[in-house]
Amino acid sequence: MLKPLLLLAFAATVPSFAHGQTTVTKAAFGTLPDHSAVEQYTLANSHLQIKIITFGATITSILAPDRDGKKTDVILGYDDLQGYLDDDKTHMGSIVGRYGNRIAKGTFTLAGEPYHLPLNNGPNTLHGGTIGFDRHNWTAKQLPNGVEFSLISQDGDQGFPGTLTAHVRYTLSGTDLRIEYSATTDKLTVLNLTNHTYFNLTGSGTILGEKMMINSARITAVDATLIPTGQYLNIAGTALDFENPTVIGDRINSTDGEAGRQLTFAGGYDHNFVLKPSSAPMHLAAKVTDPASGRVLTVTTTEPAVQFYSGNSLLGATTGRNGMKFEKNTGFCLETQHYPDSPNQPSFPSTELKPGATFHSTTLFQFTTSK
Repeated sequence: MLKPLLLLAFAATVPSFAHGQTTVTKAAFGTLPDHSAVEQYTLANSHLQIKIITFGATITSILAPDRDGKKTDVILGYDDLQGYLDDDKTHMGSIVGRYGNRIAKGTFTLAGEPYHLPLNNGPNTLHGGTIGFDRHNWTAKQLPNGVEFSLISQDGDQGFPGTLTAHVRYTLSGTDLRIEYSATTDKLTVLNLTNHTYFNLTGSGTILGEKMMINSARITAVDATLIPTGQYLNIAGTALDFENPTVIGDRINSTDGEAGRQLTFAGGYDHNFVLKPSSAPMHLAAKVTDPASGRVLTVTTTEPAVQFYSGNSLLGATTGRNGMKFEKNTGFCLETQHYPDSPNQPSFPSTELKPGATFHSTTLFQFTTSK
């Protein structure tokens, strides 16, 4: 069963008071076809400005400074609601669920009962199905330093059992964006919530020159449809090894050995990295440095894994802010999570959530700079 996790603060590199108080403002962000209003919340202090909309509980903008203090948007996004409505493929900046990542053949069995989900990724289900949590308009409650989004997913939604009530809380303090997830259910179900923001620390071009560090020595190996085989692959010394900071583009096209085969399956990086165990509730997942701007993104989490995705399916079909075409490798995702296809893999950490239990998880994105 998914275990409730203690939510503890993680010490920021720069104390929050150095960046002033966080302000929260609300504005309209358009209207959905069903005439419901979409709201935008802006969290801001002297260091960061973050915008989030109720549609998909989606992060649409993060302005962060470079080493000289110049602020640039470091995530991919659209200028208006229509951009997000038209893009039903990339999950740009949104909360994905009920089950983030893939479920093999869109089927699983829970307590002896089979369940069937819509297929939307070849022979598999990805990020909760054809109408996942990213396609819903969440309700919002303003907080002193952030906003909490809530969604009720009814029993049978996309084939999943149980009426699930999910909450996602975004708060800003100093250099840190904290995302806290919680959920309850009235019937045994499975759950894997994460955020699908695409980062580009340079602010333009590709992410191939950015340096990635991932606190992992193994991945869950996948087949040609990116479903876990149930085996772990030790990645030390291979093209999947990011324990030491490595430029993303240096080995992305490697075909050497099993790691090269894994990269060929995905067309780049799109793998579940098992994080090294830690006694601390919040443990290091990844750290990314952009040599050009000096921006540094550090990710810590209570989750056991992180999916590093190098934007392999961004093929220039959509255009975002400032006319930026979302070409291949123009953004990367670090999706903190439980493992893909866990409902069909008894040896993986369980993603089951029972009635009477509350799921909790926390991920922290910290934005600093280096010389």
